[in-house]
Amino acid sequence: MKASIIPTETTPAKTIVTGTVYSILFTISFTHLLNDMMQSVIPAVYPLIKTNFNLSFTQIGLITLTFQLTASLLQPFIGFYTDKKPMPNSLAIGMGFTLIGLICISLATSFLTILISVSLIGMGSSVFHPESSRVAYLASGGKKGLAQSIFQLGGNAGSAIGPLLAALIIMPYGQFYIIWFAVAAVAAIVILSRIGKWYGEHMLLRTQNQVKAVNDEQPVFSRKRVIYSIVILLVLIFSKYFYMASMTSYFTFYLIDKFHVTVEQSQMYLFAFLAAVAAGTVIGGPLGDRFGRKYIIWISILGAAPFTLLLPHADLAWTVVLAVLIGVIISSAFSAILVYATDLVPGKVGMIAGLFFGFAFGMGGLGSAVLGWLADKTSIEYIFQICAFLPLIGIITIFLPNIEQKKVV
Repeated sequence: MKASIIPTETTPAKTIVTGTVYSILFTISFTHLLNDMMQSVIPAVYPLIKTNFNLSFTQIGLITLTFQLTASLLQPFIGFYTDKKPMPNSLAIGMGFTLIGLICISLATSFLTILISVSLIGMGSSVFHPESSRVAYLASGGKKGLAQSIFQLGGNAGSAIGPLLAALIIMPYGQFYIIWFAVAAVAAIVILSRIGKWYGEHMLLRTQNQVKAVNDEQPVFSRKRVIYSIVILLVLIFSKYFYMASMTSYFTFYLIDKFHVTVEQSQMYLFAFLAAVAAGTVIGGPLGDRFGRKYIIWISILGAAPFTLLLPHADLAWTVVLAVLIGVIISSAFSAILVYATDLVPGKVGMIAGLFFGFAFGMGGLGSAVLGWLADKTSIEYIFQICAFLPLIGIITIFLPNIEQKKVV
């Protein structure tokens, strides 16, 4: 009799993920660190590029918009496709686009060349996030909030480290030294090639647990309620990432303009904010697993409002303190939002990850462009006064269903 191709209980253990695979989670988190570290170099060197190419704030915003659009528009489509046909090798291939983009931006001689360079980096990101999110989900062992937090920790840590390294490596020596970050891209390609092999060996998990998957992947709510809830989550992403755009793209300019600090000092303060974002990310996922993701989403976004409203009126010391508090609080939402959304639409991890990462990047890019235009028309200080009200949108979290209670029922 021929051997059955249908997996059974005697399937070798190495092909089935039965618990949280921390080695894979921390490895994919490290590649997320490298990926987002390289991306964060772009806004970190804005003061240098603005001076070198005599750019307006509107053009600075267009650079971010170009990067974020290429990083966002492709993600849902890539996620939707790879839900049906996973592509383990795409992780390393996507990082190859980032490598080319970094080399190009280090050699850029015009505004157009910069736009092309950042679009290549954005394309690399659009491939990386949906597939790497699926790897984190696969390695979670059911601890989805924890897994997403570990994965996001790498990205946020990379975003924090990038400006610091830019201040040490690029700002003193010039634009060409961006090319040193290409070394990180090469390292990421090597690591992602190894992760891709693990991913390829374990992506039969759904087939091997088909009976369980049929039960787990039934929608918890009606289609109308799911769509309604997804729209609310996307509005919350809008409020979070529009505010984050003001910080990541213009916080350095705000500090320089209002408090007359040096570029290097402003980079250090930006690092403090981004480090706080990384810390908040670690907190959000596990708390969501324990207390319910709706409550973490609520606290994370609406809870940041008192501090964002105070920030435009604070002196330098309190501005830094408030920025750190805002970073910790507001960053704890994304892991909870993403896992909440995958629970709403089970079995579509790639599509949901692509949609939410893509929308987040898109809102960040749109926010940067709009705020850059507004800064040219008014002032940098004015955009922080306006953006201070964005976290108040978090009040709409009240309309989200309590998905954990529904599952228990």
